[in-house]
Amino acid sequence: MIITSLENDKIKKYVRLRNKKSRNQEGLFLVEGSHLVEEAYKENLIDEIILVEREECSYSLPIIYVTEAVMKKLTMLETPSTIMAVCHKKKMSTSLGKHLLLLDEIQDPGNLGTIIRSSKAFHIDTIVLGEKCCDLYNPKVLRSTQGMIFHMNIITANLREVVLGLKKDRIPIYGTKVDGGIDVYTLLPIQKEKYALVMGNEGNGISSEILDLCDQFLYIPMHDDVESLNVGVATSILLYELNRR
Repeated sequence: MIITSLENDKIKKYVRLRNKKSRNQEGLFLVEGSHLVEEAYKENLIDEIILVEREECSYSLPIIYVTEAVMKKLTMLETPSTIMAVCHKKKMSTSLGKHLLLLDEIQDPGNLGTIIRSSKAFHIDTIVLGEKCCDLYNPKVLRSTQGMIFHMNIITANLREVVLGLKKDRIPIYGTKVDGGIDVYTLLPIQKEKYALVMGNEGNGISSEILDLCDQFLYIPMHDDVESLNVGVATSILLYELNRR
């Protein structure tokens, strides 16, 4: 059977998943393209495959076939893929680990996606999203992670409460600050054994209530003509250095 109508109830339900409210209500989200579908499949997150008619795939999963017009209705891309998947949200672990990244009001989906990808590359155990961060399952976030979102432990929580708990466990809280900080390149190996790195909002940085709880501030030395770096770039550099032994 091929779904040809844009008014089909299932299609209308899946179109609504482009909105954060519907994703939260349903506990579902869409991924587009063979690479993201493959990465979601590895983590057993797919409930249903959506294929353009006459296309094939090797997954032993429920499949619905749709016309190109229906796929165009579902897609968020200028050029629709021939494959999509309906996924359920991953159950995250409450065990945070020793290498943590805390994100305070990151708003740009592209930045969040880049940060998630770098976090996987540089062995972050858990990412903690503050309650005012952009939606983890925003389609642009998903695409920017290149599938690494499915292989990370990511939770959303009150950052202040998380930081206070980490301090009780004697995990150092590193913030970012140009003045009064230490050069990240000078950190000793013992200072990298366990940590929580806090990265702040694109425009305002780390909020004052979290800044006051940091144990140490780090900065990246760079050319005097450059005032600041994009938060995705800065986070990647810091995580690289914290991972380097």
